[in-house]
Formats: sequence, C-alpha cells, structure tokens
Amino acid sequence: MPGVMSRFVIPRFLRVTRRNRNYVDAARATAHVRERALRPLAYGPPRTLRGVEVSVEHDRGWPIYTLTPSDGISRGGLVYAHGGGWVGEIASQHWQLAARIAAQTHLVVTVPIYPLIPFGTAGEVIPRFAELATAAGERYGPTFLAGDSAGGQIALSTALYLRDAGHIVPRTMLISPALDLTLENPEIDAVLLRDPWLGRDGGLVFGRMWSGELPMKDPLVSPLFGDFGGLGPLTVFTGTDDILNPDARLLAAKAREAGVDLDYHEEPGLVHVYPLTPSPEGAAARRRIITTLRAELDAAHSIS
Repeated sequence: MPGVMSRFVIPRFLRVTRRNRNYVDAARATAHVRERALRPLAYGPPRTLRGVEVSVEHDRGWPIYTLTPSDGISRGGLVYAHGGGWVGEIASQHWQLAARIAAQTHLVVTVPIYPLIPFGTAGEVIPRFAELATAAGERYGPTFLAGDSAGGQIALSTALYLRDAGHIVPRTMLISPALDLTLENPEIDAVLLRDPWLGRDGGLVFGRMWSGELPMKDPLVSPLFGDFGGLGPLTVFTGTDDILNPDARLLAAKAREAGVDLDYHEEPGLVHVYPLTPSPEGAAARRRIITTLRAELDAAHSIS
C-alpha cells in the first residue's frame, strides 16, 4: 500500500494547486500553448547537480546538454527525453534524475532541449533523437533511451524508429509514458476521476499539435500502434491513478505478445510520473532504474 506521502500529500498538493487545469480544459490548453510560445521558460540545469560535469552545444537550433560522470569514467550513453505534455520545459526533477543516472551508472547522459508545441512536432523531433542516440552509441558504447510522460512517447517512438533502421536499443526506460495520443481507451474514463494531474480535453489539444501533419495513430506520434516485433528490452513504470495507465497495460500485453523483454512496474494508487516524486515509492523506482541500467551495462561489457 502506498505511504502517506503518495496516498495523501502529493495528490492533495496536485489538487490544491490545480495542476491539471491545462489538461482538463481545451480552451485553457490552447491558451497555455500560446503563453508558452510568447514567454518560454528557462531550461538550463540547476547549479546543484551532483556527481556530473555539465556541458552544452547547439546543433541546428537545439541546445544539447551532456552530463558526464565527474570521475571521468564512462561505460556507455543514455539519451533522456523530458516530459511536460510537449509544451512544458524541462524541470528540476528531470535534471536531478538525469544527473543521478550519469553519476551512479557511469553513463554519459544526453539531454536534448527539443522544440515544444506549437513549433516542434513528432515528425521533426523523433528522427533527431534517433540521430543523437546513434551518435552517442558510436562515441560512448551501449546507449539507452529514457523518458517520462511526453518524453516517454518520444523515447519509445525513437526506439521503434531505430529498430526500423536496424539499430536495437539495449533498453528503453519509460516513466508513465504517453502511448496513444488519441486517448480513446475506454478504460481511461474511470481513471479520470482519480487522476489529479492529467485530463483528456486539454491533453488532446497538446497531442494534436504534437502530431503535426502525421496521423494521430502513426507510431511516431502514438507508439502503442507500432509493431513491437524485434524491439529491444523495455522497463515501464506506471501508477494506477494516472490516465495513461490503461495504455501502459496495453503496451505490456502487446510487448509480451511480441516477445519483448519487459520489466513492468505497476503501482496501485500512485499518480503520474511517481518515480519523479519525493516519496518512498519514487525513491524505490529511481533505485530500480539505476540497478537495471547497471545490470544491462554489466551484461553488455561481459559480452564485449
């Protein structure tokens, strides 16, 4: 059973601060996109990141940050896609997780600051992430993908894109991923009453903008509709008080049917992106991410 922080404090905070206001109302969602386009938020990393050296370069308009373990030891790479509904900029929690991964696994973590809606679209962003992952693999060795929420959509769509190009990602880590941007799963209706963070009407506005000229069910937009045959291993974290949870269950079933190596973690009563929250369950999930990546690296280096 979830602890007090996850069961009461975090959901209460989300409701009191009306964290879902831009997701439950289409007009608010549209206005929010307009506001963020006019007044973008800062995206730079906190000064307090521990155990890493931070560098940045600009490539074709994208700031690309690199988090390198402070001791200089590198065992591979990871490309992290931050969440935020394709409209919200990277936040401190994303930076802290990326830095922890780099420091504790000796992976060089690439954090792209990708264009958000209304300027960015899946058709532009996914191929660029694939390029970055390929380049990281050539430079650092075994390279993983990871992402939360909207970033989970980017990570999984990128893994499918790379698979189609003949490159298998050794593991893709998905935290409460957005999988079907149509939000048509009928099981979502019951979860809407419990989810204090997300909503359907505004979420559809964000998803349609992100799809650009692509159909909403194109795997570059909604990876749940992709062919999972030959896909590399997946790790998925999801809570049942998250409207994206019903699609995570469909993902798990589809992945197992396709023979994908699946590490699936579903936590009753937990909210969207709970591994990023300051809770015992969040801390346990973060430890699991680290131990899983370490095990993958040990296996990869023992073979080589």
